[in-house]
Amino acid sequence: MGPHPAVAAIRLAVRRVLHDVLTLHPPVSPASVAVPGAASSAPDPAPLVLVACSGGADSMALASALAFEAPRLGIRAGGVTVDHGLQPGSDLRAAEVVSRLTAFDLDPVEAVRVDVGREGGPEAAARDARYAALDAVAERHGAVAILLGHTRDDQAETVLLGLARGSGIRSLSGMATASGVGGRYRRPFLGLDRQTARKACMVQSLPVWDDPHNADPAYTRSRVRHEALPVLEKALGKGVVEALARTAQLSRDDADALDSWAAAVETSVRDDSGDLEVAKLYALPPAVRRRVLRRAAIAAGSPAGSLFARHLEEVDRLITGWRGQGAINLPGRVAVRRQGGRLVLRQG
Repeated sequence: MGPHPAVAAIRLAVRRVLHDVLTLHPPVSPASVAVPGAASSAPDPAPLVLVACSGGADSMALASALAFEAPRLGIRAGGVTVDHGLQPGSDLRAAEVVSRLTAFDLDPVEAVRVDVGREGGPEAAARDARYAALDAVAERHGAVAILLGHTRDDQAETVLLGLARGSGIRSLSGMATASGVGGRYRRPFLGLDRQTARKACMVQSLPVWDDPHNADPAYTRSRVRHEALPVLEKALGKGVVEALARTAQLSRDDADALDSWAAAVETSVRDDSGDLEVAKLYALPPAVRRRVLRRAAIAAGSPAGSLFARHLEEVDRLITGWRGQGAINLPGRVAVRRQGGRLVLRQG
């Protein structure tokens, strides 16, 4: 008798990602790393994959699937939990997660404490601190990938948040299955719903922790999860989550194509000094032109995370609605002005 369908589903999702990881990072032959006359301290030939685990159902299910699949594919598996220090007893909870990951025979396993700032709001600040910590752990241990437990429900919430902000197609594309430097972050569960992960934990008798922040209406994502999505499903019927997740994938395909187009034409719209030529920019489709402007602003020193659609619309009006207006100030102290048929971007 095989595993429960939910357990089979999470294992299959992880197996597919691990096969992809092995394609990009094949095991190193021991002979190729051996140093004649040296002690046996050569790098482990098996690639290391970490799972980021909060102790919640999604990440516990992910950890259990990684622990099952990794040894069968010759992959080392480890785990990390991030203690944001935002709740009383968070250090004890992190220690519990470490104990559970260790019980899965994952190695290495560690808890990392971070200081959460305030920039961008509490959710964004916690996310930035978490990813910085995960990057540091991956570098320290030489991990080739970190698995994240985001599900199809998380994807649907991300799309709704993008719609509410009036964001562009890139924001509507939600989370990528692979992101970060070299595709370090992998999300095996984006095709699975949250209930499947929870069911997999239940049938395996895995203890899970429900973060009270996930039910706190003070957080925007929590309101989307517990108020907005249920209302949509009541009004439109079941299938809203699946439809939103499908929208994310379609949007990502389109956004990737437009980004590639913008990258390909950027050099052709610059003059010898590197400034942007207005006439050539004007001839581009608006979606491509705004992407070129975004790339130019970031290259000039504007932080990508602080550069929004409204900023690019103002810069775009220097091209499409020119009437002698002054410089446009962007985040990162980048100023954009039109001079002699050119857009000049300078920082300072």
